[in-house]
Parts: sequence; structure tokens; C-alpha cells
Amino acid sequence: MTKLGEQPIRKLFWSYAIPSIIASTSTSLYNVIDRIFIGHGVGPYAISGLALTLPLMNIAVALSTLIGTGASSIISIRLGEKQNDLAIKTLGNATLLFIIIGFLFSFLSFIFIEPILKAFGASELTLPYAKDFMQIILCGNIFSNLFYGFYNVLRSSGYPTKAMRGMIFSVLLNLALAPLFIFVFKWGIRGAALATVISQFSGLVVFFTHLIDKNHVVHFTRHSFQLSRHIISKIFSIGLSPFVVHTCAFLVVTVVNLQLKRYGGDFAIGASGIINSIAGLILMIIFGFAQGMQPIIGYNYGAKLYQRMWEAYRMTVLWASITGLVAWAFALTFPHAIAQAFTNDQDMINQTAHGIRLYFLAFPLIGFQLVTSHFFLSIGKARISIMLSLFRQVIILLPVLLIFSPIFKVNGVWLSEPISSSMSMILAVYVMYNWYSKQEWKTVRF
Repeated sequence: MTKLGEQPIRKLFWSYAIPSIIASTSTSLYNVIDRIFIGHGVGPYAISGLALTLPLMNIAVALSTLIGTGASSIISIRLGEKQNDLAIKTLGNATLLFIIIGFLFSFLSFIFIEPILKAFGASELTLPYAKDFMQIILCGNIFSNLFYGFYNVLRSSGYPTKAMRGMIFSVLLNLALAPLFIFVFKWGIRGAALATVISQFSGLVVFFTHLIDKNHVVHFTRHSFQLSRHIISKIFSIGLSPFVVHTCAFLVVTVVNLQLKRYGGDFAIGASGIINSIAGLILMIIFGFAQGMQPIIGYNYGAKLYQRMWEAYRMTVLWASITGLVAWAFALTFPHAIAQAFTNDQDMINQTAHGIRLYFLAFPLIGFQLVTSHFFLSIGKARISIMLSLFRQVIILLPVLLIFSPIFKVNGVWLSEPISSSMSMILAVYVMYNWYSKQEWKTVRF
């Protein structure tokens, strides 16, 4: 781990960023793969049914990141402070939390699955698809939590390449199983869900074999599984920021689906699902840069190497912004081609292409806001990160959705995203400058 405080930042950044980008993008590919195969192998209403599961999936992800992001940040900081025993204990506590919370969420959701999906906007045509998909996913939710959690641990403890390999293996397996289950075995949307669960469990096995090896600094020990109130509270305090982000995403997606059902119908919801999967793929590239930055920032902040910390932050902002700009240009140039990759239904293609043009208007601005929020999370300043997330998702996006939708109908739903992104960018610039100017080491070149 000493390389985090010694190697040139540019070399260090890319050695962490590239595996993180590939791995985080791979996670988003699950959504893209499922929608492409389901759209062509099952039908447009199945795509809409899949979109209706997104709010419930966001809750599951929120609970997972509450633990995983908090634990991985603490592990990076403890390793930077040379407190390896505390890093190991954090791993054990996080593992138990994944299992306990994952089981409770799956159990309760499985029991009330139908009323939950109806509350999210499911109709008689889309409910069967959403229910079939979600029941399978819930059965494997604990494996999914551990899979993503252990991936973050490997990345934060100095093994980004191995984390990337495990994630890629899982996605490639899903890519092979999904068409087999859908087109050959004719299992429909349940086949897509089963392929996802099997793939994530297989990736979990890869990560688990690493963490039981005592030759690695962070590994399982008998004593690491003793729950500690102090460690758990620290995990939750740092993990609260991404938890809030995903909880807000749950609220936003729910409101979006309900507004789209009211003003556009089932196919508008399906179009939203396609757009979210594409936007999610780009955001995961940006998030991959932020993930690559996180252990570098956390270690050098803990070691008080502030110049190195700022250099990593600047480089991350630059490449995240370039990614958003390229995605913006591509989405506005080829919206119909993007939509056609997911479905053959012309009505859904037209609705999706129109939504893409509006949704991506301010996409170049997203990178700075996301990286800045993740920066504060990486140094343990969870309150600032939470504030930035709340401003975008709750204070701006939800009110804009509720105000613009009755006036501009479906267009109001699509336009709410670029409006919130623009205003969030302004706040992120102000917050970063204000925080930086108050530091006693502010002479460090920004």
C-alpha cells in the first residue's frame, strides 16, 4: 500500500482507474444486457416491466452501498494510518451486515412484491414481467450484496486488477447465460434474472477465495466477525452519503415512472428504462474514475500528503468531464440507433429517441459534481457529500419533476434531469472552493 503515497500520481491514477472503470462499467452492463435480450426475446412490455423493478433495485443497492462504500473507505484510511487490524475487523463487520440486512430486505420484499410493484406504476400488462424478474433477483440478493461489497474491499485494499477480473468474469458469464436461458431454454424474463444471479454468485466465489488467503493484508479472521458498535457506526456514517444518493434515486425513479404512466403510458416507462440503462453505463465510467481516485485520495489524506491528493482530484475531474462530453455528443447524434439496439417496436423507438435528446442536454456537467461528492466521501467528510447528493436529487430534481410534468407532460420528465444537473454543478463548484479556502494547507496548488 506504500505505493499510494510514493508512485507518481498519473501512473497510480491509471493503474487504479482503468480496472475500476472496466469493473464498474461491467456492473452497469447487467442492465444493458438484460434489456437488449429481453427487448428482442420477450417483447416491449417486458422492457417496461423491467423498468418498474428499478425502484426496488435502487433500495437494494442503497443498502449495499451503505455498507460497502463505508467499509471500503474506512479500510483505505486505516491502511494509510498503518492500522491493519482495524481494516481486517472492518471487513468482518461489513460481511455480517451484508448478510443480515440482505436477508431482511429480500424476505420482506418477496412477501409484498405485488403491492410494491403496483405502487411503482405496474399495470396488468407489465406486472407479470416485473414480478417474475424480481422474485428471482430477491432470492439471490445476499449473494449480490456480498459480490459488490467484496469487489470494493479488494479495490480499496490494493487489488484493483483482481477486482476487475472478478467483475469481468461475472459479466461475461451473464452475457453467455442470458441468451441461452431466454432464446434456447425459453425461460423469458425469469431466465434473464437467473443468469444475473448465477453470474454474480460465481464472481463472489472469486472474491471470497482472495479474502480467505492470509497472505493478503486484508483477509478474514475468526476475530474479525465480532460485531463492533464503533466500527458499524463508522461504516454507516461514511456509507450514509451513497445510501442517500440511491435512496433519492429510488424516490426519483418512482416519481418518474408514475408521471410517465400518467402522461405517456407503459411504453414511456419502457423508454425511461432504456435511457436509464444507457445513462447508467456512462455514469459508471465516470464513477469508475471516482472509484479509482478513492484509495489514492483516502491514503494520501490520511498520510497528510495533500499535494498528491489534489493532483489525483484534478485528474479525475478532467477525465470524468471528457467522458460526459463524449456521451452527450454521441447521444444527441445517434438517438434512434441507440433505441433500436433495445427493441424493434417503432413506437418505443420513437419515444426513447425523443427522451434521449432531452435527457442528455446537460450531461457534460455531471462529472464534476459526481467526482467532487466522491472526493468528500473519500476523506471521510460524509456530511458534505450527503448535502451535494440531497441538493441534486431532492431539493431540485423532485420539485422540477412535479412542477414540469403537468405543464409539459412527458417532456417535463425528460427535462428535469438537465435542469438539476446544471444547478448541482454550480453548487459543487461553490462548496469545493469554500471548503478548500478554509484549510490551513490551502497553499497547496489546487
